[in-house]
Amino acid sequence: MFAGIAKAIFGSSNDRYVKSMQPLIAKIAAYEPTISAMTDEELAGQTAKFRALLADGETLDSLLPEAFATVREAAKRVLGQRHYDVQMIGGIVLHRGEIAEMRTGEGKTLVATLAVYLNALPGAGVHVVTVNDYLAARDAEWMGRVYRFLGLTVGTIVPNISDEQRRIAYNSDITYGTNNEFGFDYLRDNMKYERSHMVQRPFVYAVVDEVDSVLIDEARTPLIISGPTEDKSELYMRVDAIVKTIDPISYEHDEKQRSVILTEDGTELMERALEDAGLLQGSNLYDFENTLVVHHLNQALKANVVFKRDTDYIVKDGKVIIIDEFTGRMMDGRRWSDGLHQAVEAKEGVNIEPENQTLASITFQNYFRMYPKLGGMTGTAATEANEFHQIYKMNVVTIPTNVPVQRIDEDDEFYKNLGDKFAAITKGIREKQEIGQPVLVGTVSIEKSELLSEFLTKEGVTHNVLNARYHEQEALIVAQAGRMGAVTIATNMAGRGTDIQLGGNLEYRMMAEHPQLEAGSVEYEAAAERIRGEIALEKERVLAAGGLFVLGTERHESRRIDNQLRGRAGRQGDPGLSRFYLSLDDDLLRIFGPQTMFAKMMNKNLEDGEAIISPWISKAIETAQKKVEARNYDIRKQVVEYDDVMNDQRKVVYEQRADIMDAEAVDDVVADMRTETINAIVGAACPPGSYPEQWDLPALKTQIAEIIAIDVPIEDWLAEDRIDPELIVERVSAQSEAEMAAKIAEAGEQMWRDVEKSILLQTLDHHWKEHLSTLDALRQVIHLRSYAQKTPINEYKQEGFALFEKMLSDIREDVTRSLSHIRFNMAPAELPPLPPMPDFITTHIDPLTGLDDSADQESATGFFTTRLPPLSAPQPDLPIDLGDPASWEGKIGRNAPCPCGTGRKYKHCHGQVG
Repeated sequence: MFAGIAKAIFGSSNDRYVKSMQPLIAKIAAYEPTISAMTDEELAGQTAKFRALLADGETLDSLLPEAFATVREAAKRVLGQRHYDVQMIGGIVLHRGEIAEMRTGEGKTLVATLAVYLNALPGAGVHVVTVNDYLAARDAEWMGRVYRFLGLTVGTIVPNISDEQRRIAYNSDITYGTNNEFGFDYLRDNMKYERSHMVQRPFVYAVVDEVDSVLIDEARTPLIISGPTEDKSELYMRVDAIVKTIDPISYEHDEKQRSVILTEDGTELMERALEDAGLLQGSNLYDFENTLVVHHLNQALKANVVFKRDTDYIVKDGKVIIIDEFTGRMMDGRRWSDGLHQAVEAKEGVNIEPENQTLASITFQNYFRMYPKLGGMTGTAATEANEFHQIYKMNVVTIPTNVPVQRIDEDDEFYKNLGDKFAAITKGIREKQEIGQPVLVGTVSIEKSELLSEFLTKEGVTHNVLNARYHEQEALIVAQAGRMGAVTIATNMAGRGTDIQLGGNLEYRMMAEHPQLEAGSVEYEAAAERIRGEIALEKERVLAAGGLFVLGTERHESRRIDNQLRGRAGRQGDPGLSRFYLSLDDDLLRIFGPQTMFAKMMNKNLEDGEAIISPWISKAIETAQKKVEARNYDIRKQVVEYDDVMNDQRKVVYEQRADIMDAEAVDDVVADMRTETINAIVGAACPPGSYPEQWDLPALKTQIAEIIAIDVPIEDWLAEDRIDPELIVERVSAQSEAEMAAKIAEAGEQMWRDVEKSILLQTLDHHWKEHLSTLDALRQVIHLRSYAQKTPINEYKQEGFALFEKMLSDIREDVTRSLSHIRFNMAPAELPPLPPMPDFITTHIDPLTGLDDSADQESATGFFTTRLPPLSAPQPDLPIDLGDPASWEGKIGRNAPCPCGTGRKYKHCHGQVG
């Protein structure tokens, strides 16, 4: 009670924090008259002035008022948009490395220009992270006009561009791109063999758009770069055929955990079926020899029971394409891990692509925590403020709206079943359409959106459907969702990136009605002026009808997604209305709700078609949502805890790779490795404190010959009066050094340096890849330690450290062995061509469940740079005749973009064989 009284008198802590920025806002406003009087040249010259001040010791904070005023004036001249004072507050919040929560339509894209410009002044590079490629390209072009006017360079990172194009983009003052592209470039950079091939610069500052989507929703799934393994298509199909015969009573399906396990009878049934098919060794499914079969059986069960077509994935053009559970978009080229995608392909009877082996991985949490300063903006972050602070050390600041919000959020309507609910929804939509009020309908799956579409079609309600099947028309459909009587069904509105403007959108109407007209021409401007007038009149009619009506067909698992949907209405003080329609059949209520209470209340107290509206029930739904949010947070936290173990090791490996690439020579590193290896060999055969007669001399001699490649006279040494392990190490080392000196003299010092560096990097990468696979396997089974009253994460840390120590020892031994056995043929010979590199795949998968995979296969172009470079100097790029495709053979890399400009790889275009 006292807290409520204090809040009413003094305001919340958020209100006080926002109020504390008012003196700074006043300082920015004080610069406006002076800066407004500048010519364009003088305004653009502000950047050089700020950089000179920074060089003289000024700080970014001291430059903030004048820099923000400069950006405000530049935006006014270039875009015709002037930052509001509340947008200035958002810019300050972003600059301070905090999260600005701003409602939809408050101009977050424009807000970012303030903090981005200020932090780009030192020239170290600022990253602006968006949720999809469309927004990255759009914002880089749109806001880039302001930055370029002020003399800054802007780059964009999108899939299917070359490493050279990426390097240019990263060397720009400001770089736009998606979270996936930035993360995958980091991983690719740390798989290259020369520093000059790397594309990214050291991290300084990033602004994340839709920060809740990037750092919360997608953070459950690590980024993974993988390569193909052997084909097991037949095994997948045979196991799938067996699983399809199983009866539901033979397994237990937990929808809440999205898991399925065989019962005892089901296990017995599967054993006999697999035995008859010749897939089982022995008669017991859980014998060690059947580990692979058990894995395939579990994945086939999950594919057939847990994963639903048109909800989790769709089948298009003979391919299984994942549906993003948060945005409802198709994620073409992205695959689930651990054989799950192959199991779904077998279920659907489409072509089965081979599995992949992990080559590098990182979570979004650990990637973004590498930025010394990180800011973010979104319309919905307050519900996850605790997680943002705990994981990223970022505070959430709610920015007040420029104009008070007039949207009315009505209580939920509850119906007995799905049929009654859809009938009520259809009736409500028809009523709104008849008075001309536009309706935006939010659904949680493709299946539900198409079911509702059928209802509306039967009732004669004209509408548009926006889901993964119609991804290409997304921006056009969303942009026109605010027109008179428009009804738009959207699978999920999270991160759509296109503003719904009442009355319609000028740009998209021009594209649809006058595609032949060129922007800037007299005809174009005349048509645009006419359409502007039509839009203004139509907007007045829409406002009179009540503005946009947002209708939710059911609650989402996260309150944020519901708030994002609601936030589409009532932008910039427009009127609006939102209402959710719920039933007992909804997934959230069915899986997470207090079923008994709801079932009794619905069945006993409601007539068919009757609705119940109660704030108390809405509160119960919110409680169920909080349960799901807490569970998802635990999953993300667990992912971070496990990746933190790998992250410490990743930093060591990547730092060592960078040191090796930067070093002129690595002879001292190699010499240390050789000494430690010799010590380990001698120590194993001649344990400390033992007598010579207890030493394993045959093993010692064999190991030295096998690893160090020298024959040592151990017997002769033993005949001497005094011999000990230290003396053996000393003599073996001396003989080995002599052998190495001879090889250096034979090959030449420069050649030997190149050989050492290449072998060291190649061996490091090979063992790191194997280590990642081992850790993946360990993580899959470590939870079983809990049965022994042990904490799985502690066990994982201990075993992970031991495995890392073993990996380092194996690297030392392998490098020593390779360099000791290497022989040079100095006769001139033509080097054999390197085999073609496979298509590496970038994925974004959940290591715990295999869910929510986000991989962009095509973004792996340019990955040939991870191939071990030849020891000789690289050849310069060969000139080609763009008009003669026949001349390109042998001059264009198989995985490089085709010079014809189609955007496809050369091997899939003019470089096709046969």
